[in-house]
Amino acid sequence: MKLILDNPATVPAPVGPFAHVARVDGTLLVLSGQIAVDDAGEVVAPGDITAQAERIFELIGGILAAHGADFGSVAHIRTFMTNLNDLPGYGVVRRRLFPTDPPASTTVEVSRLFRPGALLEVEVTAVV
Repeated sequence: MKLILDNPATVPAPVGPFAHVARVDGTLLVLSGQIAVDDAGEVVAPGDITAQAERIFELIGGILAAHGADFGSVAHIRTFMTNLNDLPGYGVVRRRLFPTDPPASTTVEVSRLFRPGALLEVEVTAVV
């Protein structure tokens, strides 16, 4: 098994001691959870679930692209939300990105995330 850990230049540096993506045997991409941060690492759009979801998927798209993948490569999405009542706003973004054949998915509510103001964190697994 070959493992490559990477922090692509297409997204801001991680806000902690972790890699944005682990690539296994050249075909499986396991992305770290992404929150809505700007290039300086500051949380964007506090209180706005849709804007945060847009930014998160922008970051995820950049990580996927850096490894020759796109949203059609996503096999699974795992979402952590601080309030499941925000699911409709998040769903608007998800449905736009995955209009047909959405990937497998897990969504859970958590009491808080590691950065104040972050409403959701999203991880994906993709196949290249």
